[in-house]
Amino acid sequence: MSRMDFIDIELERLKAEGMYNQIRTIESAQGAWIVIDGRKVLNLCSNNYLGLANDPRLKKKAAEALECWGVGPGAVRSIAGTMSLHDELERKLSAFKKREGTLSLQSGLLANVATIPALVDSAEDAIFTDELNHASIIDGVRLSRASRHIYRHSDADDLREQMKKAGSARRKLIITDGVFSMDGDVAPLPDLVRVAEEFDAMLMVDDAHGEGVLGSHGRGAADHFHLHQEVDIEIGTLSKAFGVMGGFVSGSGRLVEFLKQKARPFLFSSAMTPADVAACIAAVDVLSESDTAVKKLWANGDYLKKGLREAGFDTGVSTTPITPVMLGDADRARAFSRQLFEKGIFAMAIGFPTVARGKARIRCMVSAAHETADLDQAIQAFREVGKELGVGG
Repeated sequence: MSRMDFIDIELERLKAEGMYNQIRTIESAQGAWIVIDGRKVLNLCSNNYLGLANDPRLKKKAAEALECWGVGPGAVRSIAGTMSLHDELERKLSAFKKREGTLSLQSGLLANVATIPALVDSAEDAIFTDELNHASIIDGVRLSRASRHIYRHSDADDLREQMKKAGSARRKLIITDGVFSMDGDVAPLPDLVRVAEEFDAMLMVDDAHGEGVLGSHGRGAADHFHLHQEVDIEIGTLSKAFGVMGGFVSGSGRLVEFLKQKARPFLFSSAMTPADVAACIAAVDVLSESDTAVKKLWANGDYLKKGLREAGFDTGVSTTPITPVMLGDADRARAFSRQLFEKGIFAMAIGFPTVARGKARIRCMVSAAHETADLDQAIQAFREVGKELGVGG
């Protein structure tokens, strides 16, 4: 056996265990309807929550920046890659998030990887992380030398017990998603704030799926609970509700100053491209000026969820527009997804390791770009496929 044969063995194992990911290719701009394999299908997969990914206002600003600033930044931010565009985006994000400062980064994943190891970098430190936190948080935690403590999902009492067991630590960091992307539930931030204050711990919220969804004009989970000052660190992404690409960290001015000196993705990877930054600025402007798209997102989410429940489907514990259709068995979920696609509905099956074994589902994500007729078509397709596979009412 050659030294690279393990790759073939591992790929075959993934296929045999139903964990091999078949990736579809999109042949059009993101929107309520997209083209896949030459077919126009209803898109219920995208995190383009507010329909901004193909918004003319964002495209115009991106094109203007391309002409003015060129294609790329040419350097890392700390040497020669910080343009006035980056400063403008960070000022506008700070105002939008009602925070002192913001640092923009190349992605939401890198925002977590940049922040966690910088804040807690010693074996004398301790991290307390929700068991259902996103993979990017897990990656950031793995890069830290701090001790790791996993508390039961959204359970502040268990968090308190974990902190008691951990004893004294030089620095303590509690980390949670704001909105959990697979189940659509919201973290109990008021309870977590109380625990953080009790144990003098920093509180960090990854609000990738909360921005554009929760709070005034989609300002996120901290705004939703009126806890701007109590949440020490807010991590955000610009690739979901904002419709573009990139990530950011918001908090105090000294936090941002610290990360500019310590965060490795900021120091060692080139900055966001000018076109992306300009489009992000336009997205922040759009959200700051109007919450119409946020309201439509919620109306669409409520409509789809109600229709699916009336059709006999289990939509789990979601309290946001994220709508999981719980099917349990991974093979059934994949078959369900395939048959939906045959009926013109693009809704991917989600299984292990993204969710726990036995918790496979179709994760439906509406956007503000969908119309009621689109959602009616989706609900009817779910009814038909459910009848064919013996699922639902």
